[in-house]
Amino acid sequence: MNKIAFITGATSGIGKATAEKLAANGYNLILCGRREEKLAELKVQLEKMVQLHTLVFDVRDNEAVKKQIDSLPSEWKNIDILINNAGNAHGLSSVDAGDTDDWDAMIDGNVKGLLYVSRAIIPQMVDRKHGHIINISSVAGKHTYTNGAVYCASKKAVEAISEGMRHDLTQHGIKVTNIAPGAVATEFSEVRFKGDTARAQKVYEGYEPLQAKDIADMIFYALQVPDHVTIADVTIYAKAQSAPTNIYRK
Repeated sequence: MNKIAFITGATSGIGKATAEKLAANGYNLILCGRREEKLAELKVQLEKMVQLHTLVFDVRDNEAVKKQIDSLPSEWKNIDILINNAGNAHGLSSVDAGDTDDWDAMIDGNVKGLLYVSRAIIPQMVDRKHGHIINISSVAGKHTYTNGAVYCASKKAVEAISEGMRHDLTQHGIKVTNIAPGAVATEFSEVRFKGDTARAQKVYEGYEPLQAKDIADMIFYALQVPDHVTIADVTIYAKAQSAPTNIYRK
């Protein structure tokens, strides 16, 4: 029987690339996101290869998270793999000039949302003594940079949660993998700069950034190692990047 992978933030970027990678390799998928029309398009694309179920919710809404996951048909409830990919960056400013709405969006999505989804899914993994959780962190969780205090803090929280999950869940046969990407050419910067596409494009100019499929490939690799092996923590940079704000451009 094919394994079931549950992916948050599946409508674009790393989430979408991961859905495509796993579908091509025979994983049945539960794809989650806020944009119903994007989920529907992805379902049409991928259900030719595997069985697929979609859930529409915002990870920041705990009641919606619980309601949607509880609504899964019985054949979809035994989730083998949880990929906590949903997250966001909003704004780029110093703490004294920060927008508190931006702070709430990042903390609620990157930290609390990850916890809400995990809390709804992990108990059945514990009961079955089986599962694999992959949390998408960021190099910002490893190195704080100017004007990114709250985003970096939210990703440092993901790093701590991943480590804590590993301590809590290894005894139950559950693997936990933390993946920290550097600069990936997705909608990330467009969201951060509130739709300013020109400013967003400059983030990726003058070098070859990572692509979403590069992270999807790493996720797939982590899932393929022998059962006695856990890929605990991975940092992935573009060749031209040595730290979050150190990028060597041509």
